[in-house]
Amino acid sequence: MNKTRTTGHISRDDLESKLRAFQGEIKGAVDNQRNNLMVAAGAVGLVVVIVFFLLGRRSGKRKSTVVEIRRV
Repeated sequence: MNKTRTTGHISRDDLESKLRAFQGEIKGAVDNQRNNLMVAAGAVGLVVVIVFFLLGRRSGKRKSTVVEIRRV
């Protein structure tokens, strides 16, 4: 064990090692969540594009214009 721990003093090395360990844990969790979020955002984007495509097709069928061409 480190002698500084037995006296109650916290050294810079102790703080640095604890903060680096904490940072590593947080970074791993954030990376996992970022991947999940990117997949979810892609899926939501795809669903939105499909919905707008289908709504546009429906709107196009409802408002279609018939053009009649006659030769004189």
